[in-house]
Amino acid sequence: RSDIYQLPVAGIKGMFLANKRIDNQVKTYITYNRGRDWRLLQAPSKDLRGNNINCVLPYCSLHLHLHVSANPYTSGNIASKESSPGLIIASGSFGAELTSTNVTVFITSDAGNTWRQIFTEEYAVLFLNQGGALVAIRHTPLSIRHLWLSTDEGRQWNKYSFTNSPLFVDGVLGEPGEETLIMTIFGHVSHRSEWQLVKIDFRSIFNRRCSETDYQTWHLHNQGEPCLMGAKRIYKKLKQMSRCVMGKRFALSMSSAPCDCTETDFECDYGYERRSSGKCASAFWFHHSSTSRGCTTGMTFLNSTGYRKVVSNNCTAGVSAEYTARRQPCPAQAPRGLHLVTSEGTHTATTGANVTFLVFLEEGDGARTSITLDFGDGHAVTYSNVSSIEEGIRHVYKAVGIYRVTATGENSLGSETAVLYLHVTCQLEYIHLSAPFVAVRNKEVNLTAVLWPSQVGTVTYIWWIGNNTEPLITLEGSVACTFSQEGANSVTVQVTAGNSIMQDRKTIAVHDYFRSHLLAFSSNLDEHNPDVAEWRLDVSRVIKNALIQATGMREEQLLVTVLPGLPTAAEFFLLPDKHITEGKPDKSAAHLDQLSEVLLSALNQNLVQFTLRPGVQVTVYAAHLSAAPLVDTSENHSGSAMLMLLSVVVAGLAVFVIYKFKRKIPGLNVYAQMQNEKEQEMMSPANPTEIRKSAPQTVNRDKGVYGLTHT
Repeated sequence: RSDIYQLPVAGIKGMFLANKRIDNQVKTYITYNRGRDWRLLQAPSKDLRGNNINCVLPYCSLHLHLHVSANPYTSGNIASKESSPGLIIASGSFGAELTSTNVTVFITSDAGNTWRQIFTEEYAVLFLNQGGALVAIRHTPLSIRHLWLSTDEGRQWNKYSFTNSPLFVDGVLGEPGEETLIMTIFGHVSHRSEWQLVKIDFRSIFNRRCSETDYQTWHLHNQGEPCLMGAKRIYKKLKQMSRCVMGKRFALSMSSAPCDCTETDFECDYGYERRSSGKCASAFWFHHSSTSRGCTTGMTFLNSTGYRKVVSNNCTAGVSAEYTARRQPCPAQAPRGLHLVTSEGTHTATTGANVTFLVFLEEGDGARTSITLDFGDGHAVTYSNVSSIEEGIRHVYKAVGIYRVTATGENSLGSETAVLYLHVTCQLEYIHLSAPFVAVRNKEVNLTAVLWPSQVGTVTYIWWIGNNTEPLITLEGSVACTFSQEGANSVTVQVTAGNSIMQDRKTIAVHDYFRSHLLAFSSNLDEHNPDVAEWRLDVSRVIKNALIQATGMREEQLLVTVLPGLPTAAEFFLLPDKHITEGKPDKSAAHLDQLSEVLLSALNQNLVQFTLRPGVQVTVYAAHLSAAPLVDTSENHSGSAMLMLLSVVVAGLAVFVIYKFKRKIPGLNVYAQMQNEKEQEMMSPANPTEIRKSAPQTVNRDKGVYGLTHT
């Protein structure tokens, strides 16, 4: 917490000092059992001059600055060592709270029970000879030449001069090992001078090694209580009058014996808090039933008494049985918190693949709770208990759809149900955007996305129509739209099914007027029709050239496309000549009617022919049915004409899809051509060889060899 700063005391397990902010006042507290109990520090009874200090708890106490220096060459406000248990030196003040004024230095040699004032100003203190010697240097920005040495835990200090010239002290450093008697002071004579190092050896003062008679026993206690952290510990330390070198083999602790457990050896368990009476009671947010969660009948669990032994406490017997958690049999419970998920954590699956369902309970007797899993497709299974399905339940769905999967857990005390909606899809292999090749401006056009397979599950359609920057999103595969601008208008549809996204794109030629008619061919063309996009593209261009040569009409006024599927069919579109009919609707319609009559006359007289390959002559006829027979642009008829166009195209596409997948010929291509624009494949790109009107030529493809000769 931000209002508490804790510092462990070296050498004493479980002992901490802490500064706590209470009512905007910072006070210092001490604990001997890892924070289970805290108390204020008793201030010294007399100051350094022997005057009485009238500081009465809890209104007045001793407060310490608990800062440890990160710089190894300087001392912080508090110091304690593992080799000197019970010895603590710190800067602080006494009163109602911790202050930054009137700061002096205090020492305790009995682990915080009693404190003594040793300096009226701040000093840095260095431990030598494992605490048998203390060296103090004044904290001051002024230059100094003296230090103080104590060999009786700070009761008396002797003043020594460590340099002839006063030195601005930057830091002090002891030799490695706390048993050393050598220290180094470094600083500078002036602010512009280089560093000066002064090495001080106190071995001449300590002229012998310590013997057993130089030590005395010391009992660790807390205001007279000898059992701390569940044990009695007895240490040995130097007598006050002994001045000798301890050495590396000095053993700190003489003995340790466990104590009987008392209430002070236990703290509040998780979910419990200490009340004003001192007892641990359940917190408002804690539910006792959570302790037996996952417990099954016939098993046992540890039921907390609200207490737990303080960490690292070594007490035994006593009240241990009363405060320790008791093992109890698991209570019988109705199933609660039933969960149903897939092993992948998703709500989608594919047909023909194994789907693994996982079922588990938060509460309840799992060993005696039966589980029924209804897969939603007419199949269901029942298991005698939850533990028997830890590895999951596998099921295979054979058809696409959205299935309501239900898990029901039931025992003698009640039941619980969980539901999961699973979207089962199949892999989308192919899409085709069905759209008219030519449309009338400002007249409604139907666009349809055809899928293979036709049933793939939950599908979303995203349409980009014309120059619209925002897409239209639908759940249906067909939309109606109008085009307000003449020329080429692109339409793109994206289909999302499961984890796959596919798209198709078409270009629609938009005009105010056009005429169209279906074309048929002599039967020998079907025998050589591979029904691939490249072939249809080439044949479309040959038919167009044949029609132009037979009628003499302008190239930009004619558009021809071969439809997919068998028997082979095509369609031609007559477009208005803007140079002749612009701004004259009546003249435009009459002009298209005249051209249509010329084309139909040539077709009916069998004047339109081409050579597919040597010896294969194909004749082009006018079919009896038209995809858009002489489209009328009036309000009453143009819509029905376009609907008929779409119906015939979709029917032809359906025949093609069946034929295509039956023969396993990949690809689908529809060709559309407009004046001053590139020829574009409707499904996949192709770059056909240009066929000239003046000379015959043969076209060879990798997917088969077929010849086209223009006549």
